[in-house]
Amino acid sequence: MNQQWDGIERRKSLRKTAEAMVASISPEQLKAKPAEMLLHELLVHKIELEMQYDELQRVDTALTKARDRYRDLYAFAPTGYLVIDSAEHIDEINLTGAALLGIAQEPSLKPRFSKFVAAAHRERWSGQFRNMMDLVTTELLALELEMTRSDGSLFTAHLDCRHRELGDAPVLLVSITEIGKS
Repeated sequence: MNQQWDGIERRKSLRKTAEAMVASISPEQLKAKPAEMLLHELLVHKIELEMQYDELQRVDTALTKARDRYRDLYAFAPTGYLVIDSAEHIDEINLTGAALLGIAQEPSLKPRFSKFVAAAHRERWSGQFRNMMDLVTTELLALELEMTRSDGSLFTAHLDCRHRELGDAPVLLVSITEIGKS
């Protein structure tokens, strides 16, 4: 942030210096050398644009590094993270969540989350899911469910769920942790 402030201050300083130079020129000089004045103004703008470009490049590099760092934290977290859309499809899942449910982390595959809820708990899950999606509350819902992996094995999971609006679409953010085997 400090470097960003320095860049802004440099551009302001450069602009003020250029404007002071233009203001100090008499009207007679302006009439006598309009091409030189235009060239000067264009050079000032060129320098400003180059400085802005350098700053954008620096910010882009910093944002890319931050994005990669947080993507890795998300992907390799010890807790499963899922984004479930309003139709109950798994839109996003990290590596831990995919391993826990026994599914591929394939963006084109969007299985319904209820497929992984054990039959005995499906009605409870469905009610809680609709409640979270319809109430548009940001309160955290914590619940325990019996879950089924894709291979049919059962486990007990703790879920923390929170409703969010991502763009125009409501989603449910879910963290899932195995707390026991059934």
